[in-house]
Amino acid sequence: MSIERIQPGKRMSMAVSHNGVVYTAGQVAKANAGKSVTEQTTEILGLIDGLLAEAGTDKSKLLSATIFLSDMSTFQEMNEVWDSWVSPDNAPARATVEAKLAAPKYTVEIMVIAAK
Repeated sequence: MSIERIQPGKRMSMAVSHNGVVYTAGQVAKANAGKSVTEQTTEILGLIDGLLAEAGTDKSKLLSATIFLSDMSTFQEMNEVWDSWVSPDNAPARATVEAKLAAPKYTVEIMVIAAK
């Protein structure tokens, strides 16, 4: 069975597809780093849409999502964006945890797993 690496780099690939399943790396805001949780979440979900499309799938086929917040007090703010993005009737299994992220400018990181 083949493994497809999407946007591969020296350290990691942005996504990997194998056996009909797509795994994304944790995505952080690039253009909106340091901005609000709403802006970062919106950008991240757009990045995920792009990776899923490149892998031949979409958010309606999400299996699971893991969301990392630098401050759990922003949970509701992130959820407002998530709720407007997630495919109706196709919500994945999901975990949200508070974690210290790679740099203080990042307040949200999201990774997903989707079927093809």
